[in-house]
Amino acid sequence: MVKIETPYYLIDESKLLKNLKKIDYVKNQSGTKSVLALKCFSTWSVFDLMNKYMDGTTSSSLYEAKLGHEYFGKETHAFSVAYSKDDIKQLKNISDKVIFNSVSQLKMFYNEVRHLKVGLRINPGFSYSHFDLADPARKYSRLGSNSDKEIMSVLDKISGIMFHYNCENDNFKNFSDMLDRLALKYELILKKVEWISLGGGIYLTKEEYPIDKFCRKLKSFSEKYNLQIYLEPGEASITNSCELVTTVLDIVKNEKDIAIVDSSIEPHMLDLLIYRIQAKISAKAGKNEYIIAGRSCLAGDIFGTYKLASKLKIGSTVRFADAAGYTMVKKNWFNGLKMPSIVVKRLNGKVEIVKKFLYNDYIKSLS
Repeated sequence: MVKIETPYYLIDESKLLKNLKKIDYVKNQSGTKSVLALKCFSTWSVFDLMNKYMDGTTSSSLYEAKLGHEYFGKETHAFSVAYSKDDIKQLKNISDKVIFNSVSQLKMFYNEVRHLKVGLRINPGFSYSHFDLADPARKYSRLGSNSDKEIMSVLDKISGIMFHYNCENDNFKNFSDMLDRLALKYELILKKVEWISLGGGIYLTKEEYPIDKFCRKLKSFSEKYNLQIYLEPGEASITNSCELVTTVLDIVKNEKDIAIVDSSIEPHMLDLLIYRIQAKISAKAGKNEYIIAGRSCLAGDIFGTYKLASKLKIGSTVRFADAAGYTMVKKNWFNGLKMPSIVVKRLNGKVEIVKKFLYNDYIKSLS
């Protein structure tokens, strides 16, 4: 591959395609539709590939909805925890579905969007999440209506409902059991609506996931209630398709060897910092132990501790794996560090630098 200045995110379309084919398989076997969750991944330079296998996009804001409408095409699902009047004014002209987080907002804006497919997010009171921070059913959660009385009061105004209650759920039995709980708790509502979104956070593209069982479960649920099911894969659509490629700038020693690379977790892989997790690395394991750290002034700017087969030296390349989800959408200018370029390896093997960030981008982001 041609030498590219680090740091950069490298998206491999052949790896991306593996996920997309699994999503397409689920669609064909179960009758579900899948819309890309832009909050996780919105790098539109690969949308021409993704929209061949997915049915549209789902958003968490006006700007995401506009991005999906303009660059992805197909169905545009709009959702927001809270809409402003200006949001609705713009969304009503570009969206196929508008999903409200609360009954109060639905009532407030219903007349503006009644010509569209209107939905309501429901909080079932249970969920799957490894992190309280990301748990949509956490105590005092503001995400979705949990009042049966309120929900029933607007049933005549909605055509569908959304449940987003999974987070990195790779446990099929757990998914199946929770779907049964939904059916039991909301059977009357399910019989009144036309479509249901089960949200994202279902790790259906993970190796060894029982995808055929998953398809049969979805198809059975859909046929029982005569519903069009939507899934909102974010991470599942792009997992293992991207690396953050960096270069070692220095190696210092403080009891352990610490390799400092030309990147940083806070601006370039923020979820590592938020959830206190270690970056995955694309390297053979061995006996050479290093702490790999970022170049920012944050003391805890640590990608992780690794035992590698090869020794690192100044100029060594370090590749962090699974770097697509919640990275490029969260990148920022902390410390004024250079943002990683976005590079795509196309299906034909051609490597293309689709975006390079320069000093002027930094200046323009400020005031």
